[in-house]
Parts: sequence; structure tokens; C-alpha cells
Amino acid sequence: MNKNGFPNGAALIFGGSGGLGQGVAVEFARAGVPVAVGYRSKADVAERVAGQIRDTGVKASTHQADVTDAAQVKAVLDAAVEAHGRVHTVVWAAGPFVNQRFISEMTPEDWRRAIEVEVIGFFNAVKSALPHFRDSGGGSFVTLGSGGHHRWPDRDGLSVAPKAANESLVKGIAREEGRYNVRANSILVGVIEAGMFPQLLAQGQFDQKWIDETMRMLALKRWGKPEDIGRAAVFLASDNAAYVTGQQLSVTGGYDL
Repeated sequence: MNKNGFPNGAALIFGGSGGLGQGVAVEFARAGVPVAVGYRSKADVAERVAGQIRDTGVKASTHQADVTDAAQVKAVLDAAVEAHGRVHTVVWAAGPFVNQRFISEMTPEDWRRAIEVEVIGFFNAVKSALPHFRDSGGGSFVTLGSGGHHRWPDRDGLSVAPKAANESLVKGIAREEGRYNVRANSILVGVIEAGMFPQLLAQGQFDQKWIDETMRMLALKRWGKPEDIGRAAVFLASDNAAYVTGQQLSVTGGYDL
């Protein structure tokens, strides 16, 4: 057990090359936890993140997979275990880039892609990790959900709705797997200065009216930062949250108040 409350082994971050995933990976490294950085196509980004982690003296590895393919996800889990001896934490930060569209404007293809990556992908990760967690004496799942679960954000349904399925699965994991010392919790993510938000902003999908209205709804008058999410993930995965499972931690700046 390290000084920050983690056993030997690594945190496996699915979506570790994404804007939020990078922040999560770095915060685990700051807690002295080795990191397995999962990615789909951004090998250069994943290697850069792993390099930054190694520069701090913490072990890191990179692993490529299409999360919609169960065999590839299982191979990543096995490779991470081989590299680090154990995986004690799985963080689900993977997700497709989704455009802001009203439900009436979504296409079946939009919906199918969101479900395949967010929901089927997370299920694949859970199925792969559970036997290892049980055999290792326990483990922790942390998913990145959405602040939209408490207050629906117009046009963000392709992100919010699939994540809602994962929220239910998190509770099921917590209920069924707690007897094996397996915990599962989620972080409700607000507007963060990383990931999709800067891209959507640059594309003009958020206008000044949206920015002003959203800021008015925040109790903390700023956008979140990747480290805000990363620190929450580290807490939920650590022994500091050893009696916390099946819960949602809202990191939204008070968006839902």
C-alpha cells in the first residue's frame, strides 16, 4: 500500500489520450500510482502522457484498443496486468466526439455510435476487469458521467443519455460485487476546459448566449479543469473512499444547485 492509499499495481485509464483522461492519468501519477494509458487512435498523445508520467519517476505503459471490441479490451487488461503486476483501478474516460444536437436532429447513426462506445465499451471493460479484481482481492471502477444527469442540457443528449446507462450499471456493480471488495462510483462532469468543450467552442457550437446562461447556473464562476476531475477520480479509487460505492460525485461547479 502506498502512502496515498493504493495497493501495488496500476490504474488503467480507458480514454487516457483524451482531454479529461490525460488529466486523470496525471493525477494518479501524482499520487504515486503507475498508470496504464488506454487509447484508440492517438498513439502520439498516449505516448506523450506516458512519457510525462515516467519523467516523474512513476511507471507508465500505453495500450491500444477499440473499446467496442470485447477481445481488444480484454487484451488491454491482460497487457496492463503483465506490465504492472496488477490493475486495481479502471477509470472509464472513453467516449466519442459528439456534436450538439437536439433529440429531434439526432440520426440513428449518431445514436448507435454513442451507445457502442459509451455503453458497450464500458460493459466490455467491466467484463474484462471483474475476474481480475475478484482474484486480486478487490478493485475499483470510476466512470466519468455527466452533470446533465441532474439537469438536462439541451443538445447534449448524445453524451448524457448513454452515460445514464453506465450510471445504472455502476450501481449494479456496486451492489453485486461488493462482496468481493469491488467498488464502483461515478463522477458527474461539468463544463471542463479540456476534451470536447474547447473543440465545440472553436466550432461555434456554443454561442455567447449559451456561455452566459451556463455561467449564471454555476455556483463557482469558472469552468472546471482536468485536474478537478483527476483528483476526484483518485479519491474515489483510493483507500480514502474504501467505504464509498455506488455513488455519484458531482464535479460541476454547482451546476445542479
